[in-house]
Amino acid sequence: MIVRTLSRADFVARFGSVFEHSPWVAESAFDHGLTAQTDTAEGLHAAMVAIMRAAPREKKHALILAHPDLAGKLHAAGHLTEDSTREQTSAGLDMLTDAERARFMELNDAYKARFGFPFIFAVKGRNKAEILAAFETRLHHEPEQEFETALAEIEKIALLRLKDMLK
Repeated sequence: MIVRTLSRADFVARFGSVFEHSPWVAESAFDHGLTAQTDTAEGLHAAMVAIMRAAPREKKHALILAHPDLAGKLHAAGHLTEDSTREQTSAGLDMLTDAERARFMELNDAYKARFGFPFIFAVKGRNKAEILAAFETRLHHEPEQEFETALAEIEKIALLRLKDMLK
């Protein structure tokens, strides 16, 4: 696919979901101009991350808040985006025991109480034990460190999604 030849509407329709419920990233990336570099997953990722990183803190905070809890109520009710469902399923979060589900819920609640936003972790290629270990470690971070960690995880998620889209 030659990304730079897409119309704005087609570009946003195709890539607007890369950053969870935040099509403004794709819209701004398109408006800043697409080049031959943006025809690759890595190049498009770099352009989109630059937009996200340049956004005001409030917009970045809204982006973090747009993410679902891991193995949370939205997952149980089938209300995740297709990408989030696929990612959480790949990590086995759809096959939790009752005890594991309760632990995820407990950690989700503790994390949100401490930081005011959901725990974000690029789960593709990871397993439940790795995710739980990251949860427990990151609960001890300082709020600003965790805000930056959440953004870094969002960047990882976006790259994985773009690689899938631009195979």
